Amino acid sequence: MPLPLFTPAGSRRAFIGLVGRSAAALAVGGVLGALLYERHNAQAAPAAPGAAGSNEPTVWQIDPAKCIQCGRCATECVLTPSAVKCYHAHALCGYCDLCTGYFEAQAPALNTAAENQQCPTAAIQRRFVEDPYYEYVIDRDLCIGCAKCVKGCNAYGNGSLYLQIDQKHCVGCNQCGIARHCPSGAIARVPVAQPYKTTRVRGT
Repeated sequence: MPLPLFTPAGSRRAFIGLVGRSAAALAVGGVLGALLYERHNAQAAPAAPGAAGSNEPTVWQIDPAKCIQCGRCATECVLTPSAVKCYHAHALCGYCDLCTGYFEAQAPALNTAAENQQCPTAAIQRRFVEDPYYEYVIDRDLCIGCAKCVKGCNAYGNGSLYLQIDQKHCVGCNQCGIARHCPSGAIARVPVAQPYKTTRVRGT
């Protein structure tokens, strides 16, 4: 395309106008290009589970590593008793005769009498294995999620007792009352394909 011919009087003004229009066109093209690039990347990158725009179904769950056993799981759930239950990682358990998750700190005696137990509903069953070992099994139908046993186990034991939201009971509230009142942010959405989080040896 031949260059435009300018008269001596108007050549400078016309040239400046041409340069200005060209710069504006380049700027608009750059903005549109950047927007298209951002849109392409947003569509290509998968959304995190539970994030806005993610289609992957999620459920509420407790992260044992963040849980501080505050006791609010028993009181803030819309269900009575709470959908939060105690779980036991037997692989971490020491099978102790003196189990601090089972016995009160100042228990009058080391037997199965109610006044000696941490659990207010007798949800922990103590079974003799062989001297000096005992197995501890959770009756989740009796558990109210008070975290007393979990707190005792984490304070002096191996941390094998931990809390989880039992998905058979949870009604999947849009705004979980327990999550809203959790002081440590231990409750969050997780993929429904992996609805539970297991505890691990502390410090790992």
